[in-house]
Amino acid sequence: MPHKRSNILASAAARARYRLRLWRYRAGRFRIHFGAALRAGSAVLGVAAAVASLLCIVDLLLYFGFDHNPSDRGLLRGGLRAVQAVFAANVLYGLVLRGRDTLRDTRLLKWIVDAGVLLSLLPWLYPRPVHPWIPWLDSVLYSHAFLFGVTAAYSLVNICYTAIRLLAFRTNPSLLLSASFLFFILAGSLVLMLPRCTVVPISYVDSLFISTSAVCITGLTPVDVSATFTPLGLLVLSILIQIGGLGVLTFTSFFALFFSGAPSIYSQLMLRDMVYSRSLNALLPTLLYVLGFTVAVEAIGAAAIYFTVPPELGLDTHGRAVFAAFLSLSAFCNAGFTNIPDGMGNAALMAGNQWIYVATSVIVLAGAIGFPILVNFKDALALRARRLWARLHGRRFVCPVHVYDLNTKLVLTVSLTILAVGTAAFFLLEYDNTLAGMPWWKKLAQSLFNATAPRSSGFSSVSPAAFLPATLLVVVVQMWIGGASQSMAGGIKVNTLAVVLLNLRSIVYGHAGVAAFRRGIAIPSVRRANAVVSLSIIAFVAYALALLLLEPELGARELLFETVSALFTVGSSLGVTDSLGDAAKVVLSTAMFVGRVGILSLLMGVVRSRRDASPHFPKESVIIN
Repeated sequence: MPHKRSNILASAAARARYRLRLWRYRAGRFRIHFGAALRAGSAVLGVAAAVASLLCIVDLLLYFGFDHNPSDRGLLRGGLRAVQAVFAANVLYGLVLRGRDTLRDTRLLKWIVDAGVLLSLLPWLYPRPVHPWIPWLDSVLYSHAFLFGVTAAYSLVNICYTAIRLLAFRTNPSLLLSASFLFFILAGSLVLMLPRCTVVPISYVDSLFISTSAVCITGLTPVDVSATFTPLGLLVLSILIQIGGLGVLTFTSFFALFFSGAPSIYSQLMLRDMVYSRSLNALLPTLLYVLGFTVAVEAIGAAAIYFTVPPELGLDTHGRAVFAAFLSLSAFCNAGFTNIPDGMGNAALMAGNQWIYVATSVIVLAGAIGFPILVNFKDALALRARRLWARLHGRRFVCPVHVYDLNTKLVLTVSLTILAVGTAAFFLLEYDNTLAGMPWWKKLAQSLFNATAPRSSGFSSVSPAAFLPATLLVVVVQMWIGGASQSMAGGIKVNTLAVVLLNLRSIVYGHAGVAAFRRGIAIPSVRRANAVVSLSIIAFVAYALALLLLEPELGARELLFETVSALFTVGSSLGVTDSLGDAAKVVLSTAMFVGRVGILSLLMGVVRSRRDASPHFPKESVIIN
């Protein structure tokens, strides 16, 4: 009996263990299937939220861009409520069913936006009280402005995060950059045609031209900006300029990283190269530094311009603030747009003090210096601060041999040289021409301004059509050179010019390599610089020929100048932009796009890379003399 009882107990224990293993297996399978179902549901809601975000932007544009009757406005608000429901479902799904992943991936400001979406549901759940406890809070939560603001903020964050997640599909960076600019150009051209954006209607070709000029930070325009656009139109133009200046991916990566956690490693590597971050850990701090520096310079520049605006311009406090903010943004982005008649050549500005021209020149130079230089300055300042801290605490601090990298030294040396030579040349050549009758200090300020503007900003206080031929040649060379790489400026870039000249020096002296400041320059950089110069000449010849064929009745000098201005995203003109036909405007729009994206980058994105067999071929010299 005891033996039989022990067998029964052993069999029962075995069955219990089997049932336990079976239960664990089934529980594991259930967790796997349930997790897969949750991820599938999250993906479906993510796609729905992305589509709803685009519809939200369209709805808001229609709401604010047109004059509607009450029924139409109610219909548009109803569409916004439907979008709000999708957003709320996406937020609640993540909080309730995927709480662990949401807690891990969501950052503080994303929590704020999500909380705003949930608070916007309050009118659905609780009717507006007659006697609220907190009147001001009640007026905010139940207002249309709160609904508009929350849905717009969520749409912006969601679109940016979706765009960054698309980088994980290993899209060609050059094509992605080109497509992002093209998207905003086309979207901007449609928005600028909204009735509430313009005082008088404009054609689509003109709208496309202006949108391209804004996104590509050029400044060419066939219409008078101050007389054509309403305050809403100027706001749209400002947004296009800011997006084009900083780059679309800079904005999207900032929102994606700062609001919704880190994307894939491949996406981060792409973003690191685009914003010149030293490492993946420094990606978000670098983005914050770039955006913070941009906001700080534009704010300080706006304040400086505000206090230097002459009273003769006839602006009230609000008008002066709008003018200062718009000019500061346009100057830092090297866009060249102004919102007053005659631009920087306005008679009131010319007759007043010249400090506004000096302030604008400084802002333009800050935008044309390049973000890699600014990041290097930040790193150098941090090193000096750490060294000072170590000395104060009696510790030894080993400072790197090269605090400033070769790129920084080349850009600063060449930029200051070009600025000094350009200022002196303009002062001497135009002393008795466009500067005649001015005091010497005013001539000097105007020379500085008009030597800075051709580098990329496109501002002009005196008409370029009145320049001497020698001055025009100097201006064209400055337009061709432009500013620094990865800056707001256009042109072939001063980095390229520096490498080409150093390569020429090494050939003349018979050196085996190219060097500067006791450091060698990599051969791929030299080849790339030569390619950029060659492509710039080929593109100029092609676009100039197209314009000469399309506009035979206009002067060759004016058309060639217009080609240089558009292709190298400068914005100066000899006064023929408004006389161009639609076909010529479209051609110049493509020139501005190619100049902003970069001819070499565009070709490398379009042409597929092939296996390089050249190292295996026998070498042979080519006669070059």
